[in-house]
Amino acid sequence: MRVQAFLFYGCAVFFLVTDVVYWLWSGDWTGTTALALSIGLAGLIGFYIHFTVRRLERANNGPLYEDDPEGDIADAAGELGFFSPHSWWPLFLAMSAACVALGVVFGWWLVMLGAAATVMTTIGLVFEYYRGHFAH
Repeated sequence: MRVQAFLFYGCAVFFLVTDVVYWLWSGDWTGTTALALSIGLAGLIGFYIHFTVRRLERANNGPLYEDDPEGDIADAAGELGFFSPHSWWPLFLAMSAACVALGVVFGWWLVMLGAAATVMTTIGLVFEYYRGHFAH
């Protein structure tokens, strides 16, 4: 996974060079700002992947199986994690986020209602498996 981190770092450097050239040739602040945000986002993703790989390598006491040149496909076998098979919370979260977006068009009262619903549904999504029948 270290390769993926350096791919995003490379994208950030590419966007940086492109941003400087774009700003010098066009003088357009909108495109320059968009490219600057692209630099930040690519760097952020690269930093996150790099940080996560370092943490996983410390937990495994060595490189990850995808970074091992002598590794086999069978080294990656096993459980990958827990994924919710039947959660309704993402649907409710998307509807409350859509309520916030529509509130910008129709009125600030709808933004406030949607923001409150977004906070409540986010809490429901995060703590879904801490209570009730499916608690671990």
